[in-house]
Amino acid sequence: METAKRNTILKQILWDYNIPAEDIEAVLNGEMKMAGHYTQEMLFLKILESYSWFTIIELFGPIQIKSLLTNQVIKKLRSPSLRLKYEFVQQRLQQVIPTAG
Repeated sequence: METAKRNTILKQILWDYNIPAEDIEAVLNGEMKMAGHYTQEMLFLKILESYSWFTIIELFGPIQIKSLLTNQVIKKLRSPSLRLKYEFVQQRLQQVIPTAG
């Protein structure tokens, strides 16, 4: 995904805060602890609840999604149907992407 489009999407999840897309990106990549008052988990939750799977896979790719999509994140999703969907996604990613060891 091109940088401008990616930055637009990242800014949209925090539309009501003046947080640079670069800070959001750095938190999602684990390079910073927080963007404003948002942690990596909080940002990823907002993205899961706001965007389609196709957008999410474009933003992150399967390996990064596998690392971000923890049981803790899934439990915090507000929608039961989203929790089921991402439990399935988590299981499939664990099956198809080898664990680094």
